[in-house]
Amino acid sequence: MISLGKKSILGILIDPVDYESATGSVLAAAASACNLTLAALAVHGVMTGVLDREQKYRLNSIDLVVPDGQPVRWALNWLYSTGLKDRVYGPNLTLRVCERAAECDIPVFFYGSRPDVLAALSRNLQEKFPKLIIAGVHPSFFRPISSDEKSKVIDEIKQSGARIVFVGLGCPRQEVWIYEYRKALSMPLLAVGAAFDFHAKTIPQAFPILQKLGLEWLYRLMLEPKRLWKRYLILNPLFLYYLLLQYLHVKAFEPMDSAVPTRDLNYG
Repeated sequence: MISLGKKSILGILIDPVDYESATGSVLAAAASACNLTLAALAVHGVMTGVLDREQKYRLNSIDLVVPDGQPVRWALNWLYSTGLKDRVYGPNLTLRVCERAAECDIPVFFYGSRPDVLAALSRNLQEKFPKLIIAGVHPSFFRPISSDEKSKVIDEIKQSGARIVFVGLGCPRQEVWIYEYRKALSMPLLAVGAAFDFHAKTIPQAFPILQKLGLEWLYRLMLEPKRLWKRYLILNPLFLYYLLLQYLHVKAFEPMDSAVPTRDLNYG
């Protein structure tokens, strides 16, 4: 797919790309040891930038922001006639990149989540892709980390020989992570959301029909109502309302209306 250039959805710059284009960009960067940041954003991820000017700056500094959620894909098609036939869903993109990495002998690294999730994730992926080289894994600290700890993480990833890093810290921590580590690691850094839990089979995925209809959020809300109610019952309607304002040119959502982060958050 030919790149159509970044498109503003509520001031957040999204790349209207497909799986083939996104996967190819990641593998090309890995092969040449070049930095590439990629974030798969659904509605919640977009809204973190809409409501926080520093987060907007981070998101708009990421090299490749793919439409993870169906509503984000629909918005691109509605506002810009991009003709996207499918979203670029983080968990599916993870499988495609791992498959290509296995074929090309490119080692990968998984950062985030818990040790038990990482163990199950590694086992399941290597069963699916026997030639996949998992250079290393590192669980989340579940807290901000010190500068010394951050340096040790960077050294660990570099010394592992990995050439692609998958990051599963949850939104918005994972997008902050790839933004803050992007200059220290000359390799693709992919923020892939719930991919770790889904492929480790610790959290079930929504039925394909719900995913196609853009109702995956409803399935996840039913599974974790206490944790996710605000994300879906407040942010989803607000996204649709703002999208209508953008479509009608009632409100301008400017990508440049952001603020350079004043400090690193050092999420671990």
